[in-house]
Amino acid sequence: MIRVPILMYHSISERPNPETKPLAVHPSAFAEQLSYLKERGFTPLTVADLVASVHRNNGRSLPERPVVVTFDDGYADFHSQALPVLERLGFPATVFLTSGWVRDAGKDAAGRPLDTMLTWSQAREAASCGIEIGGHSHSHPQLDQLPDDLLRQELRRNKALLEDKIGAPVATMAYPYGYSSGRVRREVRRAGYWAACAVSNAIAADRHDVLALPRLTVAEGTSMGMFSRAVEGSQVPLIYMRQRVLTKGYAVVRRTRYGLRRVRGLA
Repeated sequence: MIRVPILMYHSISERPNPETKPLAVHPSAFAEQLSYLKERGFTPLTVADLVASVHRNNGRSLPERPVVVTFDDGYADFHSQALPVLERLGFPATVFLTSGWVRDAGKDAAGRPLDTMLTWSQAREAASCGIEIGGHSHSHPQLDQLPDDLLRQELRRNKALLEDKIGAPVATMAYPYGYSSGRVRREVRRAGYWAACAVSNAIAADRHDVLALPRLTVAEGTSMGMFSRAVEGSQVPLIYMRQRVLTKGYAVVRRTRYGLRRVRGLA
């Protein structure tokens, strides 16, 4: 069975603000984590490369110890803090970009960015350095709570803007907050994405739905011991077990909430 840790980062910052702090990683911790991967013989892939290897070539072209490094939202500190480390170690990565949050989005600005975000030129520079740019919706809503027309707009506007501004096809995306549903995943496929990442805090395997690939959260409280156990797959740390139980329970709540909204709308 193929097993691949897909890591989920957000901000890489020495001084994150209160809103980004829980999911922020200090630059020195980030450098230590990636150095560990390098020293332990992991081979980094983008999400697109992983999916192409597993689902088009039945895993035959996967390296012995694959790992995927991803970043959500598109914070400016990716360019200043994370990209130099990735370049020094020769690591590709995937950045899932919220198009309406881009710092110079102009008339396309939407939603409420949580911190200083990447500019389009910085995103293009990252892409030129081997970073895959993926979608993360246009305004960062809870996609599974949107009606069909707004859901389609969020997905398709995001993809169109990214492809126009970056100048390259965009084939993968990640769900804001990690939330999706069968309805959302169908619209993701119709929008032209062929792979998508959730959270789930589990090791990705070839049995998983390519439109709901699980990732492992790396955050402020992720110690090196926890990080090493997660990527080595020796165990899913207990904090992840708790989060997975809460996530499954909340999924039921979210489906019920959306169903009630639909009923009210039809009444």
